Amino acid sequence: MRKVIVTEFLTLDGVYEEPTPWQQGFSSPEIGQFKHDELFECDVLLLGRVTYEEFARYWPDATGTGEFGERMNRLPKFVATTTLNSLGWNATVLGKEVGAAVEALKRQAGGNLLVYGSGTLVQTLLRRGLVDELRLMVYPLVLGSGRRLFPGGGDRLALNLIASRDLGAGVLLLTYVPVAAG
Repeated sequence: MRKVIVTEFLTLDGVYEEPTPWQQGFSSPEIGQFKHDELFECDVLLLGRVTYEEFARYWPDATGTGEFGERMNRLPKFVATTTLNSLGWNATVLGKEVGAAVEALKRQAGGNLLVYGSGTLVQTLLRRGLVDELRLMVYPLVLGSGRRLFPGGGDRLALNLIASRDLGAGVLLLTYVPVAAG
């Protein structure tokens, strides 16, 4: 069975989305290598609508991105959206029952399903117990406001830390798997 692997950029206070691109200014060869490796370890991208639209504006026409850009453009993408009916850029709408659609994708033969960003989609997948691995790239920054991956009043989620890694520039990669219920 395929795995759903989530990679999320987070601030120390849990913000994943804020109007300004807060991740800029934090770069390192280790971050670049990690992003490269994870893209080449998956067969499918799962994206929320906002992330899809941002990526689709950039990647198809990006130049000088080498094998990373070629892979990004070539991979099939499945998008959680209730507002878009047709998509370009090698993408398919997941449909109204996102959880059921992702469960069906997990049952298919093939490599892992990678979720980039897409906080609302990630929250849905976590609630449904569909995330197999959660990779949090934690940046040394506190924003004080913005959308949080784990908002107050949410469901309890027990996780096991299986790896941690310094990616340079003060960024830590924390890799978790959900604790099995039971």
